[in-house]
Amino acid sequence: MNTVERLSVLKTYKLYVGGKFPRSESGRVYEVSDAKGNWLANAPLSSRKDARDAVVAARKAAGGWAGATAYLRGQILYRVAEMLEGRREQFVREVADAEGLSKSKAGAVVDAAIDRWVWYAGWTDKIAQVVGGGNPVAGPFFNLSSPEPTGVVTIVAPQESSFLGLVSVLAPVIATGNTAVVIASEDRPLPALSLAEVLATSDVPGGVVNILSGRTAEIATPLAAHQDVNAIDLAGADEQLAKELEIAAADNLKRVLRPQPVDWSADPGTSRLTAFLETKTVWHPTGSLGSGGSSY
Repeated sequence: MNTVERLSVLKTYKLYVGGKFPRSESGRVYEVSDAKGNWLANAPLSSRKDARDAVVAARKAAGGWAGATAYLRGQILYRVAEMLEGRREQFVREVADAEGLSKSKAGAVVDAAIDRWVWYAGWTDKIAQVVGGGNPVAGPFFNLSSPEPTGVVTIVAPQESSFLGLVSVLAPVIATGNTAVVIASEDRPLPALSLAEVLATSDVPGGVVNILSGRTAEIATPLAAHQDVNAIDLAGADEQLAKELEIAAADNLKRVLRPQPVDWSADPGTSRLTAFLETKTVWHPTGSLGSGGSSY
């Protein structure tokens, strides 16, 4: 019997904007290679227009996501971890190719990334208790402080840690009710673009996370200057680019998280949860109870 060799179905990677998977509006792509220089895929080469579209999508989703209960956000983040667990082998392969790791080491990285989603899912309804509370004031008033999301956050994802680093900067941003425009690692974008497929099937509303691939500086520059972006995480920017982006971000007083050396495998703590939160303080008069003048 004659056998016909089967052609592999190569994956077409796309951007993730507003819950959909468009190609770059420019039609451009660029080659992505593994750690040994072997071709892996063509990734979309995002344009300034793609960046602007991502901000529009993030802003549109911001109100609903910020208004969702913390418990619901935690359930959705946990669902992301569930879906990643089911596609673990795919991500092990992509991380191994992207970062030049053995299968066992890549497996450890993917497991850590899944665990990190669970970690941040558990914090969604607890962070307010840590950073909020009642304030003692001189007068018959309740004075309560509570955290609120900053808004739309641009994330320059880590360049070397294409998956664990990405998750470590993205999960806390959305856990606290912000929406995100992510610029994936320039040379290692495939794990990020595949993560988009997980997010799309994990009950994360469209627009809450938007993922762009391409030349980091080309995408980050207009986002840093964008008047409808409220904050920017420079985790994956080099020293020169970070300086330029910080200057551009000052125009509308964006909150800026500067790049710093990070061991992405270490305990993440709560610093990135609080990095993009604002504090709302509410005053309310107390009332008197009974003839003793006690108040409530």
